[in-house]
Amino acid sequence: MNAPEPSLKTEHKDLASRFPTAYTILFLLIIFVAALTWVIPAGKYERVMNESVGREVAVPGTYQQVEANPQGFVDVMLAPTAGFYDPDSYAANAIDVALFVLFLGGFLGVMNATGAIDTGIRSAMRHLKGHEIWMIPILMTLFALGGTTYGMAEETLAFYAILIPVMIAAGYDAITGVAIILIGAGIGVIGSTINPFATVIAANAADIPFTDGLMLRLVMLVGGLIICAAYVMRYAKRVQADPSRSVVAKQREAHRQVFLQGHEDDFKDTRLTRTQMLVLVIFALTFIVMIWGVSSQGWWMASMGALFLGSAIVIGILARLGEKQLTGSFVDGARDLLGVALVVGLARGIVVIMEQGMIADTILHSAESSLGGLPQLAFIHVMFWIEAGMSLFVPSSSGLAVLSMPILAPLGDFASVGRDLVVTAYQAANGLVNLINPTFAVVIGGLAIGRVSYDRWLVFIWPLLLILTLFVSLILSIGVFL
Repeated sequence: MNAPEPSLKTEHKDLASRFPTAYTILFLLIIFVAALTWVIPAGKYERVMNESVGREVAVPGTYQQVEANPQGFVDVMLAPTAGFYDPDSYAANAIDVALFVLFLGGFLGVMNATGAIDTGIRSAMRHLKGHEIWMIPILMTLFALGGTTYGMAEETLAFYAILIPVMIAAGYDAITGVAIILIGAGIGVIGSTINPFATVIAANAADIPFTDGLMLRLVMLVGGLIICAAYVMRYAKRVQADPSRSVVAKQREAHRQVFLQGHEDDFKDTRLTRTQMLVLVIFALTFIVMIWGVSSQGWWMASMGALFLGSAIVIGILARLGEKQLTGSFVDGARDLLGVALVVGLARGIVVIMEQGMIADTILHSAESSLGGLPQLAFIHVMFWIEAGMSLFVPSSSGLAVLSMPILAPLGDFASVGRDLVVTAYQAANGLVNLINPTFAVVIGGLAIGRVSYDRWLVFIWPLLLILTLFVSLILSIGVFL
């Protein structure tokens, strides 16, 4: 007698049991960094206010060791909570990001209650039949523009629940949808041109105009985007031709049930009602207003959360959901993204431990010492890898810029390497690491929304990471001689 076929739940559990969840990974990293505070000497640089940056920056040559403050069991247990609101962080508080995620979830819950997204997806796929592949480079270019101009990161969390169903309906998989967003915005950050949260802050901290090195960064942006789009398109075509070649093949049916709500690929009779069309217009306008507000009006998470709350109310009224269904859908949608909100605090808890243990400046001082006397090519490549290593602990582009650039950028003068190239090395390293950084809430949060485990993401992206690393290294080497 043959053994019964495993159920979807059994397959999912077997798959998940092979690799820790995001929560476990982040908590283990908190413990690891706490252990480092018992080994790495505590130290601090003197800091002065830099008006152009708007924050205090370290003063080169002022490092000194201070009394150690090793982090123990109680500190580890407090770190996830402190990660939400720590006032002394190099990066922005995480509580606003977590609340934004919950408001976003509520907004998407109301949208799902109208049926407009589901019907719209099936209608779009009926019209795009045979040309779906071109959505990939077009959408990646749009996300890259967001990354290079204003450092699009947390804002991308709003797009996963929208785009992943489209990719699955097209015959691709959840990884494809995640890759379009995460890699698209990520390559924009790697090739930041006028990104105020990376290039501008780093250039100000390095005491140079942010336009210095702009052309080299533009080449990095365009070349990197071509590489990434080609990589994702090649993978998507392979999955469409043979679904078993997907890196999340075992979760294919589970993903279809979650993102397509059990619908098959038959879109022949799909028709949008006038109300659903109006709802989708409001839906699109919400994201257009969000991008306008972030890029030109100085909006941050509170403003974006208010936008999604207001749009959810308008959509609920237009769709005649009624008060109980509207509020119930909003709460259910927020509940669906609660895990993502918790991940934000966990990720920031790692930075809290490092800062309370006062080892960040010690690590920076070691980097400063290791760069002395190196020839040009060696200097810029060692600089790149130092920034990559520091990005694991300080994933925030602005936080890393304020921490490292005042110390490391002037060292380029002694190696005859332009400070603009040092800035380029910093932003490329930070952007590259943040494609896989488990301490970066955007990575873990996006994967959580997409129901993609961290190990599956690594399986998918490691060849591209290798290609991009070689490409960035080539660009930096060329930059030395320009």
